[in-house]
Amino acid sequence: MPKTVVLAEKPSVGRDIARVLKCTKKGNGFFEGDKYIVTWALGHLVTLADPEAYDAKFKAWKLEDLPMLPNETKLVVIKNTSKQYSAVKAQLTRKDVNDIVIATDAGREGELVARWILEKARIQKPVKRLWISSVTDRAIKEGFAKLRDGKEYENLYYSAVARAEADWVVGMNATRALTTKHNAQLSCGRVQTPTLAMIAKREEEIRSFVPKEYYGMKAITEKGFQLVWQDAKTKERRNFNKPAMETLHSKVKNQDARVTDINKTEKKSYAPALYDLTELQRDANRIFGYSAKETLSILQRLYEQHKIVTYPRTDSRYISTDMVDTLKERVEAIRAHSYKPIASKLLTKPIKANKSFVNNEKVTDHHAIIPTEEAVLLSKLSDKEYKIYDLIVKRFLAVLLPPFLYEQTNITASIGTEQFVAKGKTVISQGWKEVFSSMEEQEDGSDSLTDQLLPSLNKGDTLQIRKVELTSGKTKPPEPFNEGTLLSAMENPAKYMEQTDQKLVKTLGETGGIGTVATRADIIEKLFNSFLMEKRGKGLHITSKGKQLLNLAPEDLKSPALTGEWEQKLGMIAKGQLKKTAFINEMKAYAKQIVHEIKNTDQKFKHDNITGKRCPDCDKPMLEVNGKKGKMLVCQDRECGHRKNVSKVTNARCPKCRKKLELRGEGEGQMFACVCGHREKLSTFQERRKNNSNQKASKRDVNQYLKKQNNDEPVNTALADALAKLKLK
Repeated sequence: MPKTVVLAEKPSVGRDIARVLKCTKKGNGFFEGDKYIVTWALGHLVTLADPEAYDAKFKAWKLEDLPMLPNETKLVVIKNTSKQYSAVKAQLTRKDVNDIVIATDAGREGELVARWILEKARIQKPVKRLWISSVTDRAIKEGFAKLRDGKEYENLYYSAVARAEADWVVGMNATRALTTKHNAQLSCGRVQTPTLAMIAKREEEIRSFVPKEYYGMKAITEKGFQLVWQDAKTKERRNFNKPAMETLHSKVKNQDARVTDINKTEKKSYAPALYDLTELQRDANRIFGYSAKETLSILQRLYEQHKIVTYPRTDSRYISTDMVDTLKERVEAIRAHSYKPIASKLLTKPIKANKSFVNNEKVTDHHAIIPTEEAVLLSKLSDKEYKIYDLIVKRFLAVLLPPFLYEQTNITASIGTEQFVAKGKTVISQGWKEVFSSMEEQEDGSDSLTDQLLPSLNKGDTLQIRKVELTSGKTKPPEPFNEGTLLSAMENPAKYMEQTDQKLVKTLGETGGIGTVATRADIIEKLFNSFLMEKRGKGLHITSKGKQLLNLAPEDLKSPALTGEWEQKLGMIAKGQLKKTAFINEMKAYAKQIVHEIKNTDQKFKHDNITGKRCPDCDKPMLEVNGKKGKMLVCQDRECGHRKNVSKVTNARCPKCRKKLELRGEGEGQMFACVCGHREKLSTFQERRKNNSNQKASKRDVNQYLKKQNNDEPVNTALADALAKLKLK
């Protein structure tokens, strides 16, 4: 009987598909049933060949051999996953297999994972595509009932190949040219370099910022609320002319106010849109401090293992009309724990959909991230998994609820010849805000005056003024990027660059970005790992190496406009509006140009972080760098590449300030150090922990610990250890 091979992207998804398709016979890297054989990749099994595969001379990095521009690219099997590739190929080439179902992740990279395997194995059999947004049993069954022709996704594959080849051509040539020219490990790329340039630009804006002092006035009324001075013409509440404000203050300070206008307006505030990946990564960073990479990793587990959220790598914040009928089941699936009151309320009547979250035209390859119809046991989730799931569920419930209704009162009053204003609001209906327990989980943009409680007033009333104060402040520089705001900048770089850069705005428009939702987290990690960027507190800062790299890199390669234009062209390839070959030829021409620029530059690179320690492998001086998890010593010779950890940030807490301790040194000399100045030998710390662990904890201590503990990042203190032991008994 002819059979069909189903190729999944990961073993966990492969097992789920095999169970649904009743493939119970287990083989080497596959499951088999009467009709289907289910096998899987391990992410990418095949990739583009290294330069030496095209010419042996490229094995040695030499500036004179650049640029490297192969006529046709070659694919190679990734060495450490070659065993699984052989297992997959064996199933694909079986004589009783008539066709293939691609069941990798439904996106550009998922298409590339599967198609490269088929191309490397030289498979010419008919291809169908499973395109689903969740991996629940129901979704898999429905997906197999509606399999699509593989030809529908060929343009998506061409776009993926174009992205990979462009990164190879530009990245390989730029990196090798800079590295060989300056004998330093200088990584450069089509997306990472303009991202680094935005961080450098933000730092320059902060460094060159000159604060300006501004002034205003506030009047405290006898009724307890305050009025704020406002320029009657410009509506500005601050003025940079101190003498002018002092003159105004002297004129109004001993006078009462007269109400000149009262305006009451009933207003609606609608729930924030559903999550796409970037918005979720931003919120997870803002609220919990999670990195973009960490959030994506947690999401993948919620999607693949727990099956309780839909496909994570999406850039859409809407769902399509054909999903509206599933909303009731999704609400029923989350009707548990703290969600029960709101979910039950929604289920008492038909759930209404509207254009605020249902719009076919705004759904790209995938809809927004929402809960699946799969019932969830929250006890099976880790602390971090629960926090991310909780964000998704609350956004989902919020869009299904009515708007937040309130009455806003605007009061205008005059004191002498000057205008003062006050604002207040009265809540009519909480609506979607009922979902959120704290303002940390939402941002409504209200100012400090809006939430005042205002008394009942009429136009013409006189308000007795207790005092009028002259207020002052200073303009603040922009904040350093953190991972959340950097993601925003990558998504819409035009917003974060100079307004005068009309070329950038024209090229990118309102929504054009650099990188994709699926790759931005990896780009941020790459900047950390290549020591071009480091974290200080919550802020991201460019390193000395990063600054020098930007000085040495070609000007165009640093521009978000150019990279954004390339991303738009990749989108055009996916839609069949541009040929892949035309784009690759453009990339090759650009690679020639940047290699020529680098070869002919007179600029020099200088290590300014050389230590007195020698590399144990090549005896050259080592460089001290700040890694994401602590300090490292790295050999300056790119061909050697020796690395050694000098210190690492641990989960142990300082007994004085409770911040995380840094572990430094080696062997018996290892020592904990804290930013507050506390120092403690490792042996002393261990002895103290051992003594304290024998202390008996009270029931209250146990309960407090269980409430506060984070299962993924346990606080490594003596009390925590003692309580953890009690918990296990």
